[in-house]
Amino acid sequence: MEKTWRWFGPNDPITLEMLRQIGVEGIVTALHHIPNGEVWSLEEVEKMKRFIEDRGLRWSVVESLPVSESIKYGGADRDLLIDSYKESLRSLGKAGVKTVCYNFMPVLDWARTELEYPNADGTSNLYFNRAEFAYFDIHILKRENAERDYDGETLLRMKEEVAPRMDREGERRLVDTIIVKTQGFVNGNISEKDLNPVQKFRELLKLYDGIDADTLRANMVYFLEAIMPVCDEYGINMCVHPDDPPMAILGLPRIVTCDADIEAFLEAVPNPHNGLTFCAGSLSAGGHNDVVALARKYAGRTHFVHARICNVLPNGDFKESSHLDPRLIDIVATFEKENPGVPMRVDHAPLMLGDEKMGYNAGYSFHGRMLALGMVSGIMAACNNLNISNTSNS
Repeated sequence: MEKTWRWFGPNDPITLEMLRQIGVEGIVTALHHIPNGEVWSLEEVEKMKRFIEDRGLRWSVVESLPVSESIKYGGADRDLLIDSYKESLRSLGKAGVKTVCYNFMPVLDWARTELEYPNADGTSNLYFNRAEFAYFDIHILKRENAERDYDGETLLRMKEEVAPRMDREGERRLVDTIIVKTQGFVNGNISEKDLNPVQKFRELLKLYDGIDADTLRANMVYFLEAIMPVCDEYGINMCVHPDDPPMAILGLPRIVTCDADIEAFLEAVPNPHNGLTFCAGSLSAGGHNDVVALARKYAGRTHFVHARICNVLPNGDFKESSHLDPRLIDIVATFEKENPGVPMRVDHAPLMLGDEKMGYNAGYSFHGRMLALGMVSGIMAACNNLNISNTSNS
């Protein structure tokens, strides 16, 4: 696999020169300065591409070219927004940037309740506490009938463990974590400049009133069928990111959560340019998913790999696991054998060695990802050496 790295542009404190020194081959980035829904001009795309190539690297993957909310819920302006999206794809295709990661998650790109959950070795990781998320949903967001979406054990934990320790600062932290810090740096719907993020978030949720999973899935197919001719013309691979976490949250429909969901959108639009971002971490955050089996099944329709993995706890919480987790080793081995040229980036690594003081975007530390890249590179080398040895002995 191609070793890539998510980089947030010229203002990222992690420079391209640093990335060359640690073995990165390709860059995963976007034109973050252009608002969602606006066209990426060929001039702007080529400017970013030159900036990367002048430093000895290549722009391997766009992550992300955001899909506007109106396209997802089927607003009156979706055709105009899809036309703009197609123009941006043409700019990328003309510049030779051929892999585009996107998601079709309503409102939230991803969700965690803690950004620095302490580990025994002194590092910290991202964490999803289901009872804390329920508290946010029920007591802060005050979503109507939210209690119905949680099991009795989660509601009891919320009442006995979360509510007694929750004060104004704790609520502020939850809001900041769930709808600001995990969203604002990826051209999300909420930013740190918003004075009332909770009210804005409520308004975004209202856009999906009456939108169920079948409607959202139909809107995704509509979008994909509209852009596939452009993808065919320029050889662009679209790869949808699985829902993170892979389950219904906040009353929103979710349509890329499991084997059946993946199979459905690939069969609905069978064009080979319609593919998957295989995020092992997102898929493994659902206990219903056998991520190793999914990697083997969908290796051929995967255009991009996110190398990370999660552990799901008995109470439904989940946290990031080691990049040497046996499941991730099997997944890396699968792609090294079945799709060896696919771009891969490590993801959601621990905060360590002062990373927590550097102001990095949540989940995107330097030292933690560098360690993770070293681990995954070692797995890749071992797989390739084993393949060479087996070939020589056959």
